[in-house]
Amino acid sequence: MFWWRDPFAGEAEHIATGKRGENIAEKYLRKLGYPIWDKNMRIGRRDEIDLIAYDNKERVLVFIEVKTRSTPNEDFHPLLNFTYKKRQSFQRAVRRWIARQEYEGGYRMDVICVMGGEVAEHIREVAWL
Repeated sequence: MFWWRDPFAGEAEHIATGKRGENIAEKYLRKLGYPIWDKNMRIGRRDEIDLIAYDNKERVLVFIEVKTRSTPNEDFHPLLNFTYKKRQSFQRAVRRWIARQEYEGGYRMDVICVMGGEVAEHIREVAWL
């Protein structure tokens, strides 16, 4: 007999919630036809890029920050956690990744909001936020 085990059991709840959200966002992007280039990229000590994918239609590399709420809540959207400090960190990580890889192609930065186990919103080109 096989028992199902939560692969995130034993982790802090917010870490497990974030990983679940990243998995949901990854599946969503694959359904859109985006190949996933990398995930959970650590850049330096503090900066991270959740997902790196490629948009074949626009022919640009997409750097994605995933914000997750475990349950739907109209009063507290996941995007509210995309604070000024987090935006700065995300933009810095993207710039560092581009410099290290010597990437010269087009790119954009997106945020995917996950609530209650599904993608609630995909915000494209968040560099202006």
